Amino acid sequence: MGDSTDGSSNAAHSAQPEDQTDNGGGFLRRFFDSFSTSEDDEDSDGKTTERVALTSHGMINLRRMRVEDVAIPKADIVAVPVSITQTDLVKVFRDSGLSRLPVYEGTLDTPIGMIHLKDLALKHGFNGAAQEAFALDQMLRPLLFVPPSMPIGVLLTKMQTERRHMALVIDEYGGVDGLLTIEDLIEQVIGEIEDEHDVDEDQFWNLEKSGCYMALAKTPLEDFEAEIGFDLSATDEVDPEEIDTLGGLVFMLAGHVPARGEVVPHPAGLEFEVIDADPRRIKRLRVRLPEAQDNALHD
Repeated sequence: MGDSTDGSSNAAHSAQPEDQTDNGGGFLRRFFDSFSTSEDDEDSDGKTTERVALTSHGMINLRRMRVEDVAIPKADIVAVPVSITQTDLVKVFRDSGLSRLPVYEGTLDTPIGMIHLKDLALKHGFNGAAQEAFALDQMLRPLLFVPPSMPIGVLLTKMQTERRHMALVIDEYGGVDGLLTIEDLIEQVIGEIEDEHDVDEDQFWNLEKSGCYMALAKTPLEDFEAEIGFDLSATDEVDPEEIDTLGGLVFMLAGHVPARGEVVPHPAGLEFEVIDADPRRIKRLRVRLPEAQDNALHD
């Protein structure tokens, strides 16, 4: 980290905190005003109400949380080099399930922009059949560069003002230290946002194909065991008294909060691939039964 290139130097300069001006309204003001609870509300004794202090999400997070509290670490960033081919870029989009990817030149510490899946599809066709020459550098959108200490409320305002949806966290040496999106910030206020690719809230898992499931981390372990016919807690590495969910099982097997893309094996032969997670918890998993792994080897 900390390349001495012009790109990283410019990124570090862009990451310096800026004075914020009152925009006089707009989306964020309406968004903030829609919440009736204020972190400044006081009871008759002049003390802040306990209700705010006990909530894990809320408007108060915009002031008390910093960028470094929300950003995913550098090791978990999915990014592509500007020299990537169109075929490989499409594969990264497909495998990651992301719609925006940072683009760098040389190393991630020299970011040059962001590629949006929509821009790629509109320019080169949704099936990649367009005849126009592929030039990634001509499709890039600008990125925001921010310091780790910036309050997330300041960043949210900056993102809205500059109409940017992704920011890279830059350390004091000009190297990339993390990444976050506008969705990450809003989730600190209203809770987790499920998109159209997530498993439906009223069901904990979907069968993608024979022997392969997409499941929420909060899936009750006993229910999933009944579905697949495996006793997942029947191993010395797992204490069944300590876990109730599929995410808890994977956390116990890994010994830490696994990062997105990490594959955690089970002694019974299953594999748990982390599809979505943040630094604090697992959100979604792909579960491959032994039969699905055998089929993949023979394909």
